[in-house]
Amino acid sequence: MTTVRLRPVGPTRAAHPTARRALVVLGALALLAVAVVLSIAVGARGIPLDDVWRHLVAPDGSSDAAIVQEVRVPRTLLGIAAGAALGLAGALMQSLTRNPLAEPGLLGVNAGAAAAVVGGISLLGLTTVGEYVWLAFAGAGGAAALVYLVGARTGGRAASGTPVRLALAGAAITAVLMAAVWTMTFVDRQALDLYRFWAVGSLSGRDLDVLARVLPFLVAGVVVGLLLAAPLNAMALGEDTGRALGLRPGVVRAVTGVVVTLLCGAATAAVGPLAFVGLAVPHAVRALTGPDDRWVLPLSTLAAPVLLLLADVLGRVVAAPAEIQVGVVTAFLGAPVLVALAGRRKVVAL
Repeated sequence: MTTVRLRPVGPTRAAHPTARRALVVLGALALLAVAVVLSIAVGARGIPLDDVWRHLVAPDGSSDAAIVQEVRVPRTLLGIAAGAALGLAGALMQSLTRNPLAEPGLLGVNAGAAAAVVGGISLLGLTTVGEYVWLAFAGAGGAAALVYLVGARTGGRAASGTPVRLALAGAAITAVLMAAVWTMTFVDRQALDLYRFWAVGSLSGRDLDVLARVLPFLVAGVVVGLLLAAPLNAMALGEDTGRALGLRPGVVRAVTGVVVTLLCGAATAAVGPLAFVGLAVPHAVRALTGPDDRWVLPLSTLAAPVLLLLADVLGRVVAAPAEIQVGVVTAFLGAPVLVALAGRRKVVAL
């Protein structure tokens, strides 16, 4: 008599991807904790780790305590907030457009915010984040809409089948916007002085008041952005399928655009334009978890601050006692990712 052994199917095989993704989440949280500790403990001026902890919980008014409390803690919190915003914005743009090259910096969003901010500084005399943050939102949204229109096919749909088209449109519009920025800064010396400090992309020189100004917009953008995971998953199956599932594709696109504008506008207003963060991080996350936006979006939100904080620490260490601004470091780290993507024989939609 032959004995037939039945193997369980379905749950056993399905559990492995979930377990792997859970491990990725735990790893991202651990890396974020390490990056936060390094950001507070490591700098151009060496402070022992036990002294750093003491200055955090019981500052004594010394210069070391001032460095920890007034310099490193604010820039760490800004790095977390800006990194989360840019990572989530990049993942949202890539998922919505099905374009692996979509990223706020490459699609002109940062340049639009920069042009609006410089215009406010030069033409309206604005000097603080609270004054020009609304202009950053308007500039980011206007640039995103313009790139989308220029890179669109007949009928108004984005060129998801040719991902390079949006990147080329973004590069062209970025060039125009940056030409306008430099024209205004050449004419207005005060605008140039403020713009030089802001445009390089830096976490230093900002205090907690800057974070307080933009935090409500960042929180709103992150919360709504994470809720878009299921609609974007459905949209990935096609607009007809999305409609069959009860979605309104136009509403999903509009809400996603508003969220990206909120995230990029607030982050850019606070720390300046930072390129490549939103490009590199979602790709790394998808390589580990797959294309499911229920995992990609939150993990990009967790992983991008890790990249930003570690880049900031690297900039402090390699040029000590001076510093390399984090915008320069992220450009060096992110550019090879863009080169690798562009070097593929065929860049396909996501």
